[in-house]
This record gives sequence, C-alpha cells and structure tokens, in this order.
Amino acid sequence: MAQVGRINKLTVKSRRDYGVHLDGGELGDILLPTRYVPHGCQPGDELEVFIYVDRDDRLRATTRKPKATVGQFACLEVVENTSSGAYLDWGLDLDLFVPKSEQQGRMEEGKLYVVFVFLDQQTRRITASSKLDRFLDLESPEYKEGEEVDLVIYDKTYLGYKALVNFAHEGMLYNSEVFQRLTVGQQLKGYIKKIREDLKIDLALQQPGYQGVDDVSLAILETIKEQGGSIGVTDKSKPEEIYSLFGVSKKIFKKAIGALYKKRLIIIDTSGIRIAD
Repeated sequence: MAQVGRINKLTVKSRRDYGVHLDGGELGDILLPTRYVPHGCQPGDELEVFIYVDRDDRLRATTRKPKATVGQFACLEVVENTSSGAYLDWGLDLDLFVPKSEQQGRMEEGKLYVVFVFLDQQTRRITASSKLDRFLDLESPEYKEGEEVDLVIYDKTYLGYKALVNFAHEGMLYNSEVFQRLTVGQQLKGYIKKIREDLKIDLALQQPGYQGVDDVSLAILETIKEQGGSIGVTDKSKPEEIYSLFGVSKKIFKKAIGALYKKRLIIIDTSGIRIAD
C-alpha cells in the first residue's frame, strides 16, 4: 500500500490531460500532475514518487524528492513565519509546516533548524517538529567509547551543545571541551567519549588523546612535524612571523600551543617548540 510522506513505487493506471492517475492501493487513485509526468509515460509503467497531502486535503504525488521524508531528521530553513506556525523549505513546492505547538523555541525566518518529520494522525498532513527529544531512539545506545559518529548540532544550552548522534540518539558536547565555533544545523564528525549510567552520551570533537585540542592546534602540530619535529617560533615571536607560518593571529597561536602544552604534546623552550617524545 502507498504511504503518505514516503517515496513509493506506484503503477500508472490511466493518463489524462492534467496528469496521470497512480494506483495507491487502499488510498485509492493518486494524481501525479502533468508537470511531473516523465516523457513517454504510459499506463502500466511504474514510477517512483513522493506522496503528500495538498492544501485542499487531496493526496498528490510528485517525482521531486524532498530533503527529508516521514521518520527522518533534517536541517531546514524557515521561509515564512505566521501566527499559526512556521514553514520550512524542504525541496518541494508545498513548504513543510511546523505548528507553534511543535516549536522548541520561536522560529525565525532565514534561520536553519533541525527538525523531525512526522505524519500528523489527525490532519493526515506531513508535519515537522523541533522538539526532538521525544523522537529520539530510546533504546540503549550500543556505541563504543572512541567510536567515530556523525553529529548534527541542534541546540545550545548553558552546558554546551546538544547533538544528534547518527540521527538516532542525543549527545552532549560540553562548553569546556569545545574549542571552535559551532552553529545549530552544523554537521560534523565526532567521537563517543562516554556512555553514562543514565545512558546519556558524552561527546568529543577530537579523537581520544586529543580532547581539548582544537583544529588550529592540530594544524600547528602538523606544521611542526613537517618541519622535522621542531620549529624556531614561540609565543614571544613577532605576530607577522607567526601569521606567515600558521595563518593565525598571535593571540590564537598562544591559545593553541597552550592547549598542546597542557596535553604534553609539545615542549616549549627559549629556542622554539618541539614535539614531545
């Protein structure tokens, strides 16, 4: 049977001037408007289509693929905000609706938000929610400490950043361990730092052994290695010399090598910096 909010393979039953009728099984015939009908399409052909409910509560099909289907998370931009809710661009002519009751906080036009797409059982309409907690997998996570995972930043709290882990679980990146700018909707790689007794997940952006070392620090470390393991530059060097070597300001350089020194990855003396044994 055809499923609303998902990609379906349906058979063409008949062709009309305004489009073709697809066999939706128990849902009945579903119209695919002419503008989406492939050239040469005939009754009996099988088409891959996305099914949705239009503004007049009629089932419709399209060969265009949305950025997310029912049951998926996605980072989408708000294109309109109204008194009843917000509308998101998800790649179709009909924007995706987020009712006010499904907004974690008031959504603003032009901003990106991570949402979950679901089918409202009362209206039959495809709907989105930024209240992600209730859509996350409640099963015990089976990750291993140090395992690389895909992250999507979806909220900023006083503790740090909440992130989706492999689009299934919630994890936390703590402020004290984040040394780079993060934004809601940003997708990046991360690592499982710890699975706590309450099954919550602590995350890190660096591989084990490099927690607390940001991308600038790692780049500096690689540059020193390329120079044979030592370099005649310190935090006392001239700003222009530091910038020519590393492309960062003296202030950022001092912070970066400080992080490396605390991790005992480098040794700093009056002659320069060298990789620790």
